[in-house]
Amino acid sequence: MSGFLANVLLYAVPLLMGVIAHEVAHGWTAERCGDPTARERGRITLNPAVHVDPVGTVVLPLLLLVAQSPFLFGWAKPVPVNMSKLRGGRRDMALVSLSGPLANLFLALASALVYHLILWGTRSGWFAEGTLMSFVVEPLFYMAYYSVRFNLVLMMVNLLPIPPLDGGHFLMGILPSPLSARLGKIEPYGILVLLLLLASGAWGFVFAPTFRVLMGLLGI
Repeated sequence: MSGFLANVLLYAVPLLMGVIAHEVAHGWTAERCGDPTARERGRITLNPAVHVDPVGTVVLPLLLLVAQSPFLFGWAKPVPVNMSKLRGGRRDMALVSLSGPLANLFLALASALVYHLILWGTRSGWFAEGTLMSFVVEPLFYMAYYSVRFNLVLMMVNLLPIPPLDGGHFLMGILPSPLSARLGKIEPYGILVLLLLLASGAWGFVFAPTFRVLMGLLGI
């Protein structure tokens, strides 16, 4: 049980950082494009309390962890964006949509850097086993590892061309209006499609090869 609780704690920090950064990026980009809605509602903040979604941030990740899923996934409360206030209309909606996955890519790269720095420091004898530094660095090392994994998965999933995922909204922003409207009709069923991918096992079949390539590129 203690091992399970330790895993929960090691996963919790990267999970919160990933989903919060994702949503803050949406709100920040929308504000730069003319829509202050997220700022007015206090959503451009790193305070977890305003972002946590009971299902997406707590229940689903715990279920995946208990089921020993090879991938951890979750989400935070979506940041409100008023498209009518975006100066560039659908073009800016595409930028806002893309900003979330880009934030996760940045976190994955930064976490990979931390991972390799700690690995190098350990091999160089900087963090001798049993010292206070090793006590601090070891959980940080694993959190960096999990952060890379989680942020890559969050990026890949959100880039799926299915609304309400970011990839779907991005396509809706760049496609001609008639095609954009047709794609938008899928939105009420998008999360159901995602859950079916998880339940059927197609998730691993679709993402595993890409995931392995990305982890290999980061040297992890």
